[in-house]
Amino acid sequence: MKQWYETLFENYAKKYDEECFVQGTAGECDFIEKEIGFDKNVRILDIGCGTGRHSIELSKRGYNVTGIDLSESQLKEAERKASALNLKTDFRKMDARELTFNEEFGLAIMICEGSFPLMETDEMNFSILKGAYRSLANNGKFIFTTLNGLFPLFHSVKDFINKVRKEGNAEYINNTFDLMTFRDHNITVFEDDEGIKKEIQSNERYYVPSEIFWLMKSIGFVNTRICGAKLGAFSRDDKLTTEDFEMLVLSEKK
Repeated sequence: MKQWYETLFENYAKKYDEECFVQGTAGECDFIEKEIGFDKNVRILDIGCGTGRHSIELSKRGYNVTGIDLSESQLKEAERKASALNLKTDFRKMDARELTFNEEFGLAIMICEGSFPLMETDEMNFSILKGAYRSLANNGKFIFTTLNGLFPLFHSVKDFINKVRKEGNAEYINNTFDLMTFRDHNITVFEDDEGIKKEIQSNERYYVPSEIFWLMKSIGFVNTRICGAKLGAFSRDDKLTTEDFEMLVLSEKK
């Protein structure tokens, strides 16, 4: 049985690239480059790369990038875009819960809920973090964003998403936030790349900062820092607040 995120992304690549929340790529890559000191020798793993927006942008800037994703449709579009730019970005179909890399990368990124926290159980989300840790060489860095559990305690997720969405973007209705599991359940209404309207029942896990700190520490990560995640404008100086829909997590493997 397919999970909701598999159904969503099976024919939703071009439409995905039009979503409002994926328009900050260049600025986010500026931040990523700064975090690794603009060192072109750093191999980068992009977990849940989707249509390859960060992988391709970083490849254009001279980095060796491997992008992995579960969706064949998303990867096909990523490969098409990379080929059009004559880039040699390495895209692979792979489950983020079962990463097989071992100390191969100097940086792992997982931006815009790239697999985490879409999974149906906390254990699966935990597996993704552990896989990222194994993939990193010593002194490697890990940069990812995830949903800020503080936000829905003070705001309506539905109202926020529908406020920022643009015409043609997916719509989220019948939202209910479960305080026991910190999951937002909703019906996602969207048109796929062939113009077919679809509705799926989806849910995503929101995390509070204390959970993230504990998860990272229990895996072995050090120097974890959590900031607000502003679209296209990541910054270590951006203190996380209840107004941030996403959080930016920075950590290291020693």
